[in-house]
Amino acid sequence: MLNNEFIINQVCQALAEDMGAGDLTAVLVPGDACLSASVVTRESIIVCGTAWFEACFRQLCPSIRIDWHIADGQSASAGQILCGVRGAARPLLTAERTALNFLQTLSAVATRTRQFVAAIQGTAASIVDTRKTIPGLRIAQKYAVRCGGGINHRIGLFDGILIKENHIIAAGGIENILHKAAEIAPANVLVQIEVETLDELQQALRAGASMVLLDNFSVADLCEAVKLNQQFAGQPAVLEASGNITLDNVRLVAETGVDRISVGSLTKHIQAVDLSMRFEDV
Repeated sequence: MLNNEFIINQVCQALAEDMGAGDLTAVLVPGDACLSASVVTRESIIVCGTAWFEACFRQLCPSIRIDWHIADGQSASAGQILCGVRGAARPLLTAERTALNFLQTLSAVATRTRQFVAAIQGTAASIVDTRKTIPGLRIAQKYAVRCGGGINHRIGLFDGILIKENHIIAAGGIENILHKAAEIAPANVLVQIEVETLDELQQALRAGASMVLLDNFSVADLCEAVKLNQQFAGQPAVLEASGNITLDNVRLVAETGVDRISVGSLTKHIQAVDLSMRFEDV
């Protein structure tokens, strides 16, 4: 569920960043002027960010009317009108760029995620995001990943344990740190450990790992990791492939039998989708 208060706070910060002491250009427009506008996409996208878009305008003028023709998570074709906007000209012009920034950025994340999800359709794997997000936009971007059909990993450092190489070195080895994690982790917190070799995977499995991140494994090694996991005497761990995952190779990775594939580029290497807001006199 989206937290409306969180969205409003985020939007207010973005508007303040853009407006400062006030919009010097908007005051050139008569105070009683009204405008209507349509938001159009110039490319095929998965829409995301409608709540942020609306909040940008409503923080400046609550009476502005926005009529959506599409909802978050739905696909739109090039040339399609996403929504109509109508109201006082000054707040419409002032909020336009900030509103589009949210909508373009979050739709880009949702669109990219959907491409990865489509690429592995029919396999048992899921596409998972990471903490490689734009500062200040993590919650919004992770929402966009869900709109695109992906799954969220931990939100931050506070709601999950991911043991990486440096943690293992500092704690004295895989077995030691997994036992420590088992002692301190609440029941609802997932504990995951990153391994870089098949030998480290076997160490993690023997130490009771329930979720293992296979970092930069080759496709051949991923297949071997899945086999080792299935043959292990205890409860099989959830296996997640990570590192240099692209649209070109994600299908091969999924077909190895891993459970999850984490893709940092979903939220890190994004290019805003191409939207335009066309104004008309009322």
